[in-house]
Amino acid sequence: MRGFINVDKPRGITSFEVVRRIRRAARTKKVGHAGTLDPNATGVLPIAIGEATRLVDELVGARKRYTAEIRFGIETDTYDIEGETVEVHDATGLDEVRLRAALEGFVGEQMQVPPAYSAVKRAGVPAYRAARRGDPLTLDARPVIVYALDVLGLDRSEADRPVLHLDVRCGKGFYVRSLAHDLGALLGTGAHLSGLRRTQVGPFVADEAIPLDEAVARLDAGEGASLLLPPDAVIGDWPAVTLTGEQTARVRQGLDASLAMNGYVAIEGQRRVRAYGPDGVLLALLEPSNVLGAWHPYRVFPPEPAVVAPTTP
Repeated sequence: MRGFINVDKPRGITSFEVVRRIRRAARTKKVGHAGTLDPNATGVLPIAIGEATRLVDELVGARKRYTAEIRFGIETDTYDIEGETVEVHDATGLDEVRLRAALEGFVGEQMQVPPAYSAVKRAGVPAYRAARRGDPLTLDARPVIVYALDVLGLDRSEADRPVLHLDVRCGKGFYVRSLAHDLGALLGTGAHLSGLRRTQVGPFVADEAIPLDEAVARLDAGEGASLLLPPDAVIGDWPAVTLTGEQTARVRQGLDASLAMNGYVAIEGQRRVRAYGPDGVLLALLEPSNVLGAWHPYRVFPPEPAVVAPTTP
């Protein structure tokens, strides 16, 4: 099998546990995921199987979308509901007009400091390990981008602990936990992330995601093919070109190929192309070569194994 499964991760397990369960059910070691979700988060977790694992890097940088719940009045050390309370405030007077204005300052390109309890590594060691030892690291701010923050509602059923429901659209490396913490600090009310659901990663959306238990059951039943999206689902917006037999042979050897005879004209700034063999199967990912007019295969996929029909004795 090769392709992606759009899994709906349940609450309470790690992303690695999802991979472990899929790996066991699919009876293959070549399984990976794109974009870690915290144990307390739910939603879209694209799982790559077989040669599709070689496309995970292309998906990690895809746009993401979340539905977040941010509770004001309580700060935690992990910036989410799993952490220990470090400070309590009375957020009864939270002004919604000021809240919306504050959110506008988090839209666009910016620098963000990851939570101390995160998988960000320093000298090869995840930050959360140092934090658990009681010696949290001071992490450097990193560039991130937020495309939109839309208020879905403000629940004031607990007057001193209002909860903001927020639609977040962002790029890679953005921590919604840090957004919750920083927003609470800016408003002077304190805040933490009390709930998170990822609703989109690139082309994968929550409405089409398959619950983990169902995915495992169908894999166990030998119905895995019906779950799989093709490997190139994650690069469907890239320019595509079909190569000749001769070009295919060159690319399989890691050699450059000119695309002039294929009628392909590169758009200014175009840096990547998906190439297919004469059989219509994804062959390679190409980038401009050092040779003018040529394209170099920086990732080549092995041919799909032939299906051998059983012989009649």
